[in-house]
Amino acid sequence: MNQSQSHLGCIKKQNFTHAETQAQKMHEVVGEVVEVGPDVAKFRVGDTVGVGAIVGCCRDCRPCKGDTEQYCNKKIWSYNDVYSDGKPTQGGFAGAMVVHQKFVVKIPDGMEAEQAAPLLCAGVTVYSPLSHFGLKQSGLRGGILGLGGVGHMGVTIAKAMGHHVTVISSSDKKREEALEHLGADDYLVSSDSTRMQEAADSLDYIIDTVPVFHPLEPYLSLLRLDGKLILMGVINTPLQFLSPVVMLGRKTITGSFVGSIKETEEMLEFCKEKGLSSMIEVVKMDYVNEALERLEKNDVRYRFVVDVAGSNLDQ
Repeated sequence: MNQSQSHLGCIKKQNFTHAETQAQKMHEVVGEVVEVGPDVAKFRVGDTVGVGAIVGCCRDCRPCKGDTEQYCNKKIWSYNDVYSDGKPTQGGFAGAMVVHQKFVVKIPDGMEAEQAAPLLCAGVTVYSPLSHFGLKQSGLRGGILGLGGVGHMGVTIAKAMGHHVTVISSSDKKREEALEHLGADDYLVSSDSTRMQEAADSLDYIIDTVPVFHPLEPYLSLLRLDGKLILMGVINTPLQFLSPVVMLGRKTITGSFVGSIKETEEMLEFCKEKGLSSMIEVVKMDYVNEALERLEKNDVRYRFVVDVAGSNLDQ
């Protein structure tokens, strides 16, 4: 066993893995440690742990040395990628995972595995920019654009930080969910010009989770002086905006990408302390194809979590 291998641990009998899109397959895995290498110090056999979207990086670039390995140009995804030895990464479709301890996090005691899995994706994706951009203090006014898997965690985490949260959506369909079930303070329909004008210059930040092309000006107008529009949706079409909308309020358009291992550990402790959870639907492996079809139709509130260990894969 070489130096690299000595830091590896084997996670088998995965309890839960989080499904997102067909292209991404299964990622963010929670399971039990069944074997560790001799130099593994962070974990022991029997620990409940999680693995996020990244299982490798170069360890030598500026992001890696600064504990922001998610921005490493040589990062290795936990799904649909290739390890340094040429073998494919299989995410949660694998019966077991062998992972370097650097990319493993311990699930806090008392946190249910099925709840922890989506936090390793949507939870840290929201927590990371709020932390990095200094937006964790209470009393801020935030907007969540798009109430999906990431958006609903945005509402949950921002409210737990003591923020006044406004959900911004293209229709009235999710008003009740946002206000009654998630505890948002306000709800804006972006096509309602009167309400949008009334809300102008009222938000300190907006987390934009919309993954398709959309104009930015209506949302930039909602920001106060020095407000931040944080992009999280992966969009392959160039976005456009008029520069005076940004210049006259010294506003920032920025982006953020998942989160580091350090931020993931912080986020899990925060969620445990605040008693936060995500809205999920637990399914077995024999339902995966139907789940993926439903994902394409946006027919899930708000995350599928696949019970791998309970799916009798060996039969």
